[in-house]
Amino acid sequence: MPALLVALCLLSQAASAQNSRNRPPRLSEERFKSGVLTLRAFAPVAEAARESIVKLERDGEVAALGAIIDANGLVITKASEIKEGKLTCGLANGREVAAERVGVDDDNDVALVKVGATGLKSVEWASVDPVVGQWAVTPGIEPTPEAVGVISARPRKIHPPRALIGVQLDFNTSAARIGQVMADLGAARTGLKPGDVILAINDALVKSGEELVDSLRNFREGQKVKLRVQREEEEFEASVQMMAPKPEPTSRGFNREASMNRLGGEVSRRAAGFELALQHDTVLEPWQCGGPLVNLEGKAIGLNIARAGRVASYALPAALVKQIIEELKNRAQSTAKQEGL
Repeated sequence: MPALLVALCLLSQAASAQNSRNRPPRLSEERFKSGVLTLRAFAPVAEAARESIVKLERDGEVAALGAIIDANGLVITKASEIKEGKLTCGLANGREVAAERVGVDDDNDVALVKVGATGLKSVEWASVDPVVGQWAVTPGIEPTPEAVGVISARPRKIHPPRALIGVQLDFNTSAARIGQVMADLGAARTGLKPGDVILAINDALVKSGEELVDSLRNFREGQKVKLRVQREEEEFEASVQMMAPKPEPTSRGFNREASMNRLGGEVSRRAAGFELALQHDTVLEPWQCGGPLVNLEGKAIGLNIARAGRVASYALPAALVKQIIEELKNRAQSTAKQEGL
């Protein structure tokens, strides 16, 4: 018996050694896409852009990156990450200055911030649109980038998460007639009833139940829609808040889709509902959004706007961001003039 045990041990060790020899070599974590050596390889790209980037803190905790758009201290960033609290701003030269939010574009989740510094370097925008497969670098205020990835999809509309007015339609008719009102959602709170027919959303006519469903997909949780409603012979308007249904748990008690999206890290507070966004596979933390996404020349091809899933982050395309900047600047100037009267 002892001899048999020794023989079995020797055979086991031999098999283990054989498996080790046959096993393909494993890439060192330093060489992963987010590894130290990989990030160092892209250091020249980060160096070309980092003086045009800030790191914003809310109540002493890092909240988001930002892109400098004016030498006198104007910055754009991700609005939903800096809603509450005292803002401060870290610059690439190590200085920390005060910051104040002075404008917001809710549709695109972009905020205009004024920081207490001048003589800053504005971000350079790329003149050529990105293509699928090209490198995309997320620089910060440090010499090496925060993360790198690859453009994985052309700009497209990113629909918001499912939100409802809280009705089930009567599918026995093509009209947008309410068959049932769901408890505790916006329609019930507004007083809509079965049999009511929805004629328009925000003054846009609705010709069918299918058209109603398609139209409502464009609205986010928390937004209000103005409905034109017919009840028997009467027409009236109702303002209904869009509300998200509670996620359905699995047999193990958690929402599988949400759990899958969070593999590798948390997603952004607002991770969808963008009119136009390009997708890249960079694994970002929520606070690493708000700053520019740059090409290998260090020029911005977009503004990182959300970590959306395990292998999906979104950036607003440069052309759209430049439009947003002009609109936010004009609003801020108009507000300043009104306050000065």
